[in-house]
Amino acid sequence: MEYKITHNEAENRFETKIKGATALVDYIQQGQRIDITHTFVPSELEGQGIAGALTKAILDYASENGLKVNPICPYTEVYIKRHPEYQHLVG
Repeated sequence: MEYKITHNEAENRFETKIKGATALVDYIQQGQRIDITHTFVPSELEGQGIAGALTKAILDYASENGLKVNPICPYTEVYIKRHPEYQHLVG
């Protein structure tokens, strides 16, 4: 399933709103590096691939903008291990 994911730069997060609930990935950008700090999906939305879609969006953003990624969030760390095409971003 595809989700409408927006980059909320004011809040330093990528987010999607579904059925009135917000799922998100928080980050802190420092120069050419993004620290991905937290992934949150409301319990009523779990199991639908939303966290993966959000994580893919932020990693694609990093790749498109020449940024390195520090996966502080455990979900992001596991996602990168399962998707080696993003391994080059870690640094």
